[in-house]
Amino acid sequence: MSQTHKPEQTQEAHAVIANSGVELDASGLPKSYRPSDHESVIAARWRNAGCFKANPQSKSQPFTMFIPPPNVTAALHLGHALNNTLQDTLARHARMRGFDVLWMPGTDHAGIATQTVVERRLALQGKKRVDFSRDEFVAQVQAWKDEYERVILEQLVAMGCSCDFDRTRFTMDPVCAAAVREGFFRLFKDGLIERGRRLVNWDPKTKTAIADDEVVMRDVDGKMWYLKYPLSDGSGTITVATTRPETMLGDTAVAMNPKDPRAASLRGKKIMLPIVGREIPIVQDDYVVMPLSMGGDASDAKAEVATGFLKVTPAHDPNDFDIGRRHNLAVINVLGPDGAISDRHGWQDVSADAKAFVGLSREDARKAIVNWFKVNGLLENERPWKHAVGHSDRSGVAIEPWLSDQWFVRVTDKRLRGAALKAMEPDQFEGVSPAGKAVGDGEIRFFPPRYAKTFQSWHESLRDWCISRQLWWGHRIPVWTRDAKDEALAQSTSLRGSEMIAVDSKWSKMGAAHRMRKRDDGGVEESVCLPLELDHVAAQLVAAGFAQDQDVLDTWFSSALWPLSTLGWPHPEKFPDMKGMLERYNPSNVLSTAREIITLWVSRMTMFNRYFLGGKVPFKHVYIHPVIQDGFGQRMSKSLGNGLDPRDVIHSHGADALRFTLLDLTTDTQDVRVQIDMIDPESGEPFEPEFMRAPSGHMVAAPIQKSPKSPAKTMVSTYGAASGLATPSAAQPLARNTSSRFDMGRNVATKLWNASRFALMNTPQPAPEVDPATRPLLDRWMLSRVAGALARADRALAEYRFSDFAAAGYDLLWRDFCDWFLEAAKPTAKNDPAQQCVMACSLSAIIRLFHPGMPHVTEALWSAVNKHAACAVRGLEMKSTDMLATSSWPVAHASLIDIKAEADFARAQTLVEAIRNARGERQVNPKKRIKLLAGAKALHVVELAGGVVETLAGVDGVLPLSHARSSTAASMTFEGEECWLDGLVDALDIGAERARLTKLLSERQRAVSGYKGKLSNAGYVAKAPQQVVQDTQKMLLDAEAELAVVERSLRELV
Repeated sequence: MSQTHKPEQTQEAHAVIANSGVELDASGLPKSYRPSDHESVIAARWRNAGCFKANPQSKSQPFTMFIPPPNVTAALHLGHALNNTLQDTLARHARMRGFDVLWMPGTDHAGIATQTVVERRLALQGKKRVDFSRDEFVAQVQAWKDEYERVILEQLVAMGCSCDFDRTRFTMDPVCAAAVREGFFRLFKDGLIERGRRLVNWDPKTKTAIADDEVVMRDVDGKMWYLKYPLSDGSGTITVATTRPETMLGDTAVAMNPKDPRAASLRGKKIMLPIVGREIPIVQDDYVVMPLSMGGDASDAKAEVATGFLKVTPAHDPNDFDIGRRHNLAVINVLGPDGAISDRHGWQDVSADAKAFVGLSREDARKAIVNWFKVNGLLENERPWKHAVGHSDRSGVAIEPWLSDQWFVRVTDKRLRGAALKAMEPDQFEGVSPAGKAVGDGEIRFFPPRYAKTFQSWHESLRDWCISRQLWWGHRIPVWTRDAKDEALAQSTSLRGSEMIAVDSKWSKMGAAHRMRKRDDGGVEESVCLPLELDHVAAQLVAAGFAQDQDVLDTWFSSALWPLSTLGWPHPEKFPDMKGMLERYNPSNVLSTAREIITLWVSRMTMFNRYFLGGKVPFKHVYIHPVIQDGFGQRMSKSLGNGLDPRDVIHSHGADALRFTLLDLTTDTQDVRVQIDMIDPESGEPFEPEFMRAPSGHMVAAPIQKSPKSPAKTMVSTYGAASGLATPSAAQPLARNTSSRFDMGRNVATKLWNASRFALMNTPQPAPEVDPATRPLLDRWMLSRVAGALARADRALAEYRFSDFAAAGYDLLWRDFCDWFLEAAKPTAKNDPAQQCVMACSLSAIIRLFHPGMPHVTEALWSAVNKHAACAVRGLEMKSTDMLATSSWPVAHASLIDIKAEADFARAQTLVEAIRNARGERQVNPKKRIKLLAGAKALHVVELAGGVVETLAGVDGVLPLSHARSSTAASMTFEGEECWLDGLVDALDIGAERARLTKLLSERQRAVSGYKGKLSNAGYVAKAPQQVVQDTQKMLLDAEAELAVVERSLRELV
């Protein structure tokens, strides 16, 4: 190991520990590791030293990640902790390997979500958004944003995230806002953003449109109502089946399948719509499901309840809207933005009977209309019907298909959707890959691979993206509109349908984008979009009768630009410290994110990055991390109080315990269950809370919990506080949540600390350099294990197998270094400087391997571990600085892998474990020394191991089998040979020994039978690999030899 010294920093690190009031031992470390003593101090040292700053002028290869910006609605939850742990592990690993790492942090303004929480807080004060001016309300939201952005960044620091915090971005800061303006302008100018009156997903609670991928389908226990509609000629009625009787006020047709036997007799007839008195046609359309009685498809569940007649409400159902287009039907909107029945949004033929329903909520209107049909003898039937209903993922209410004027991105255009599909690596594309040879084609790979299908399927079936939101918080749409005049009106004769076309005007000559469209009412509307540099033209537009659009952009629009905007696009040179960053750090190496936003975010970033940067993809790899659930398999949620605040886990276990446990849990199986415990405020101890079923059906902690130690004292659960069912107070405090799952991570940190202390106390004067080839088996084995673990760790992170990365460190530390190497080296290390060097270098490599996952405890150890930086092992390269965060990742040459040493030591381990088992079965004191009478194979292994067997098995002497043994000696086998252990007991318990040997006899007989069964199977011998068959044959020979030894021992037992 070579080192660049900065003595003042090393002395500072020691001074921090010494001045903490903690007693140090010979290792230079406190006897125990308390995370709270170290974590904040270490974070400050990293920050002050600028350890995590990216350097655009660096000659090193860049490694880039962009943090998925968390919403500023609230503090980070355990899911954020998981993703940020994974990203930080990758960032630290890359930094140690010499990369110029940019891990860009930031936060998202989260339009709907943030505005909703602020409006909820105002409601508690008896106020509404409309009580404020737009600027005043935005200031309220900005204050909320500032508060929670600070909390979020503090949480990232507390978790040990090595972000370049000086480059923290916010999706509405000036840098990002400039990118949003430019992105919108270019898409608008290129005809990829247009305005139209379409059916959108409407959230009646937040009163805004939402995108298709913000709709969550939930099964609802509803009803199917059968309503009779009279024929206009008085010849009878037809019956429609519907789950939405309240929308019948907007029916403009009844549809039936042309294959229906009744179709011919009803062709040309009309319906007199009840309540409204509107005459509507009967149309024929293949979409209509025929009932089973009329030859319907028995595999279609809807055929069971269908009547063959479908009420068509184009304004309130997307399928009806399509039917309406095919048959040129009127579109009548009978709902208002709050979901109530309204005659102010396109419904004109309101009858006297219909007026009674105006103003009712959709739920009340449903009941009233069903009752009207019942009273008037037109309700044929009703039956329970469970069906899927779309809900807003923000407000949780059922969405309403609603006809309105909105802005859309034409993501269905091949320049966007086509480019996104071409970005997929060909071997992950199902079918014939569209990827060509253009820049960025075939460059995005998904991990795990199954998520490539999600990405592909979404693009093959998506609709244009509604990007306008009826909110105040967000990026206001930079478009000014008016009824067409002047140049636009003169050019309007070229308009076709609802398309928007470019206008040649004085505005376009200034550099603005000027387009126009024909509205549904026949009027012509012109729209001017200004780039940021023409903001001064806005006043001229207003003077000319234009007005800026009141809506803001969907949050995901700015998020889709994140890999661009954070680097200063389109003009990085205009912002301090951003010159050259776009070219250097885009595309990023990997995006780590959740599966539910593959469509919301991954897709759109791919489209925008490729469109604006000449085909470049935004990232090369997409890793989809697991979802964390509670112990009942439920998604963690603030409203259920079943989540874990990372700060609570840090408080109870430490940041590194949180991180290592999350790494260990991150397997390809995806969903991770974490049992939630509660911390008793009275005692500070965790306990399993009492659970109950909430009205939603979820399992939750009961609102009030009793203290296990003092039952008279109670506490409020997080569910109790979140639901409002209980209020925390001084007498009844709020309990923190934690989980025993994090005990494992804490145990690893403790093991790492104690192993380091032991190793440091046993390495007083290590040799300056060691050639592994000159060392005994123990040392060569340990170094080979270090090299193998490093290779395993590198492979695991390259393939995003985080659990295997954690296991590589765990196995090396706990099993190899502690259980075997340190224990075996106890008698020899202090008098063997070369072995001290092996121990010191192995420890340094282990500390470095653990650092990406457990940065605090390893950095706390580093000043002590690094005192041996001058010693080195040939074939193991490690460069050191005074901080581990900036030291190098260990590089082990292939020469360090010693396959023979590992095989020989594995035999020694087997022998030691056999002797330990024999001692354990007889409950022999671990300190009692015994003799081993060994066969040729065991004698050879003992000689190869050079004292390891004697040390680890408590053996005082090793003798050949020919040596006399006492009557109390016990037999064992090793590699099919007989061995004896003498001195285990003073007097042999004949009965117990016979029972032990009889049990062993049965086990060996089963083993022999099993191996023979395999080898007698012709299919196994023919199809299994030759090496596998040979191994089975060897195992059979060993098992037969061991069986013979046991049989002989039983015969000789007196």
